[in-house]
Amino acid sequence: MIKNNIKVCWILLALSIKVSTSNGQDKLNIPQASEDSLVNVAFGSIQKKDIVGAVSAINITELLNKSFSTYSLDNLQSLISGYTGNIWGQAPLILIDGVERRASDVRLNEIESISVLKDASSVALYGSAGSRGVVLITTKRGTQKPLGVDFRLNTGIFVPKSYPTYLNAAEYMGLYNEALRNDGLAEKYTQEEIYNTALGTNPYRYPDLNFYSDDFLRKFSYKSDLTTEISGGNERTKYYTNVGLSYNNNILKYGVADKNNDFSLNVRSNVDMKLTDWLNASTDAVAIMTDQYYARGDFWGMASSFRPNNDWFHPYVPIDMLDPENEELQIIVKNSNNIIDGKYLLGGLSTIQTNQLSQMMASGYIKNKHRTFMFNVAAKADLSGITQGLSFRSQFSMDYTTRYTEGYSVPYATYQPEWVTIDGKEVIKSLQKFGNDGNSTNEFIGTSLYDQTLTSISQLDYARTFNDHHNVSAKLVGFGYISQYSSDPDTDGGSEYHPFRNTNLGMHFGYNFKHKYYLNFNGNVVHSSKLPENKRRGFSPTGTLGWRLSEESFIKDNASFINNLIVTGSYASLKQDLDINGHYLYAGNFGNQEGLGGWFTWRDGASGGYTTMSGRGANPNLTFVNRDEIRLGLESSFFGNRIHLNANYFKQNIKGLLSRGSTLFPSYFTGQGDFLPNFNFGEEMRTGVDFFLNFNNKISDFSYNIGIVGMVYDSEVIRKEEAYEYSYQNRVGKPLDAYFGYIAEGFFQSQEEIDNHARQTFGGTLKPGDIKYRDVNEDGIVDARDQVELGHNGWSANPLSYGVNLTLKYKNLTFFAMGSGIHGAIGFKNNSYYWVRGLNKYSDVVLNRWTESTAQTATYPRLTSTSSANNFQNSTFWMYDNNRFNLTRVQFTYDLGEQFFRNSSLVKKMGVYVNGDNLLVISKERKMMETNFGSAPQNRFYNLGFTASF
Repeated sequence: MIKNNIKVCWILLALSIKVSTSNGQDKLNIPQASEDSLVNVAFGSIQKKDIVGAVSAINITELLNKSFSTYSLDNLQSLISGYTGNIWGQAPLILIDGVERRASDVRLNEIESISVLKDASSVALYGSAGSRGVVLITTKRGTQKPLGVDFRLNTGIFVPKSYPTYLNAAEYMGLYNEALRNDGLAEKYTQEEIYNTALGTNPYRYPDLNFYSDDFLRKFSYKSDLTTEISGGNERTKYYTNVGLSYNNNILKYGVADKNNDFSLNVRSNVDMKLTDWLNASTDAVAIMTDQYYARGDFWGMASSFRPNNDWFHPYVPIDMLDPENEELQIIVKNSNNIIDGKYLLGGLSTIQTNQLSQMMASGYIKNKHRTFMFNVAAKADLSGITQGLSFRSQFSMDYTTRYTEGYSVPYATYQPEWVTIDGKEVIKSLQKFGNDGNSTNEFIGTSLYDQTLTSISQLDYARTFNDHHNVSAKLVGFGYISQYSSDPDTDGGSEYHPFRNTNLGMHFGYNFKHKYYLNFNGNVVHSSKLPENKRRGFSPTGTLGWRLSEESFIKDNASFINNLIVTGSYASLKQDLDINGHYLYAGNFGNQEGLGGWFTWRDGASGGYTTMSGRGANPNLTFVNRDEIRLGLESSFFGNRIHLNANYFKQNIKGLLSRGSTLFPSYFTGQGDFLPNFNFGEEMRTGVDFFLNFNNKISDFSYNIGIVGMVYDSEVIRKEEAYEYSYQNRVGKPLDAYFGYIAEGFFQSQEEIDNHARQTFGGTLKPGDIKYRDVNEDGIVDARDQVELGHNGWSANPLSYGVNLTLKYKNLTFFAMGSGIHGAIGFKNNSYYWVRGLNKYSDVVLNRWTESTAQTATYPRLTSTSSANNFQNSTFWMYDNNRFNLTRVQFTYDLGEQFFRNSSLVKKMGVYVNGDNLLVISKERKMMETNFGSAPQNRFYNLGFTASF
């Protein structure tokens, strides 16, 4: 399959070169206007100096010269302020060439630039869908030049950072016996069993499974990718083609998983045509084909939960240890379809007849097939014949994504051995068989998913300058798209009845005088099918003012070190339905099923039936959610543009969030039926400052650039329906991401201390070594009413987030590094690695457990074989600060510039680079932060790359 896909790739590449060459026969080398000063904004581009909204942009073509990656939004938080994966704490709309698409639908080396639109005034033209911020990804296009070919090859290795540290079988057995003793129960393992397990002379009878060993895992995995870009054009036609291949294997090497791999082929072709002197057109076509081959079974889930001696289970039954005198055992071996390495049968237990390891070894494979096709067609008409500066543009796009699986499933038998010792030698006396070996020659089609998006954009633009000073712009935009998701019922619950729709009419008016005084108005008329018929349309106005102080004489004449200084301010009120999570929420409903109807018997008591009852009340006045926002901005540069400082202060109020609670309605709204409606009640506030600081200079052949970006962020619940008994538990007045939990006060040291403390109501019998919690409300009981706010969890944005990037260049050698950090939020160590209870696998955190001898130094509660709900509550005991800094990339690049190839008619330039990704985490909790539990490990990536232009 991989070889066939490679052949397809080279055929497509050859066709692309042929088409590109034919389109570029007229090799007129007419210089093109530089677009370095242009920034993509909503439905167009403007000069960077005329941006008065909170917009940040990156030239990706330049970035790739010193920082290689493939993911489209790679490490954006190190380069753009206010972006943390969210924009100002909210998930943005991703647009690729103006169309709502996934960030994974485009690779970084296909991209020309990325713009991040943060404030409400900048996103208003996109209607409801863009009301949380927008990321504009613009792909590369051809230019008027001779045919050029750019080639890039990368190959690298992924090296795991860290694995969880679990105890071996003998350690586990001894400590589990201790847990049983703590609970007053009999020990499970004898000293002989523990001794034989530790000795390891017969690991099949006394297993000690280490899933993070060389038996299952490689030291590293690898990835390679190849990209070819073809571009050029003449006055009439410009073209850009990108063909990319990528392949990586997997760190697992057990069974079928030894062949796990991902393969992808990406083909993009963007063509721009000048049809007449007044009419231009463009077509873009993209095909993405991804094949994933992987074994059945959840290895990483098993690795984090399966005890090392789980009821004496071992995945293999050694054939050479079968009783040679037992003919039945030899017949089993002879008839088995699964003799592993010629030495083993598959092991099993009555309680574990199949398992993840045997699945990986014998049950077949799964192949995921992803296919994405994207197509744009657009036309732009210059209507200056009607009036100067007028133009019209229309675009239509179709996107299709399918995913399905091809599976090969084989039934298999497992065996549980019965061990005996004969003449001092351990042999298997008998085997208990579970299941049967089978054969299968047919693949089957499994998981099925389908996405379809249709987008339409029509816009009328006007831009003109009067008397050299008065710059006017206007825009009328119709923007709409419909996205439909479908799946088979077993995959993701089936298809959605209602597609996602965004429909709006946007309008823009802008004026500036001498690029000094600015006035902008953006707005839209938005439509929502989620609301009642008389409430489905709304108007979203925004206004922005700007003043370039650096053009005033009191600055120009007295502060020559100031190159640019502009202050801006905006107000916006955007209407959106993104926070209305469903259709018909305004309507009441009735029913006699799903718990809505009550059962009533007839008077004779012999029979009865369900009656229809209300499940929800109606609200014909349900309306949009509002984003009301005030923003103040500053953009400046100093000392010959060597220092740049930009900042934005924002305050957002999200008003009218839906609520449906009983505390605001009389009690008779519930009872025999539920008449509570959805209504616009909740309100949230987000405030913050994002900032960008850059230093750059050049001294002879040496230059440097230091960039620092960041955001200080806070949020607050302004209004929310709640009915807590104690005010300290109210969410109103607290951050949106407030974590609540208990205040731990150490361990109980004696039964007397337990008896004299408030009663803790989490279940089970308290004993010395259990966690003690504060009775906050002093009512003599510790329960949910004693939970208090403990801090931010940073789910949307941390109180402080920041990024840094550094470029050092000397002649043809470039050094680049970047990183990002967060500060001010907390987390809880509450996964199974830390919350070891019952039959859970034991990790190394239990080694410093509470015992009578370690009572004063213990850092972990006493061991218990029960669920121990008391000890495993979110509390200050398990809390940690998530402050961290990540060194995300370091790259060295050496470019052989054009001067090296002056006498070459083929090669124009070449370069080589080495880079490392995800290299370091600096934090008090570094070990935990670099370790994944229940999933594949985090990796450092070391890469060698080569580029050439022809």
